[in-house]
Amino acid sequence: MNIPIKKLNNGFEIPVLGFGTWFMGGSFEKENDYDESGDIEAIKKTIDLGGYRFDTAEMYAKGYSEEILGKALKYYDRSKLFITSKVSPANLGYDDVISHCKDSLARLQMDYLDLYLIHAPNSDIEIEETMKAFDYLKEQGLIKNIGVCNFNVERLTEAQSKTKNKIVLNQVHYNLIFREPVLKRVIKYCQENDIFIEAWRPIQQGNLAKTGIDVTDKLCEKYNKTPAQIAINWLISQKNVITLTKASNIKHLEENFGSVGWNMSPEDVEFLIINYPIQLDRSNAVQLK
Repeated sequence: MNIPIKKLNNGFEIPVLGFGTWFMGGSFEKENDYDESGDIEAIKKTIDLGGYRFDTAEMYAKGYSEEILGKALKYYDRSKLFITSKVSPANLGYDDVISHCKDSLARLQMDYLDLYLIHAPNSDIEIEETMKAFDYLKEQGLIKNIGVCNFNVERLTEAQSKTKNKIVLNQVHYNLIFREPVLKRVIKYCQENDIFIEAWRPIQQGNLAKTGIDVTDKLCEKYNKTPAQIAINWLISQKNVITLTKASNIKHLEENFGSVGWNMSPEDVEFLIINYPIQLDRSNAVQLK
């Protein structure tokens, strides 16, 4: 199937659904004797189903996730793929950003990234230094677009002021349960400033894939979809919001594809915004409803 694409006013385009590699190869450390065959199969299955946007990071299994993704995609047409990676917060110095980007490309066996992100802010390193390195990487053709992760409005505004290139995306923790980006005005700011919000953990580690919540059960019946599909579509039905799911379990992978190609009505999006019964501020786990 064709995954729908969203486009910013500046012309940047991205598929609404991407596929992540977190826990491929391990968590923050490389897992010994890891069997990567299942991950490679899932990545290839993603492409067979019509997916082509993949997200990884040097932090994932100390770069091993990038290696696995590179192995899986080695014989595909690079021009038809959209690849994102991220530089770790400890490596945001000018020279470090450049060298670590090149290391990521080597592990991926690729010449460029479609999108390169700051994985998390680091107050100990001047953002100007980081953004100058991002500008250099773009000038050299090693990355095509720049973005950030987990930035609040103030950090995002400052980062944009220190680069001559457009920040096209802010990847944040956002779903039906966790509403911190709304409370902190991140969603509104990005929508008003032509920036994509990429929601990570869209089904909250499976918590939003369960039945038994009346408001989502009603919409499952209305749209003939599963709770996970409702949760994902609720995100991508919002202005400038896209999302990222895990590409490992084949059954879940196929289910995720059922989240796209249809539109939840604005009224139902608003209904879930207001009425979903468990809403938390991620910063301090205070229940909002």
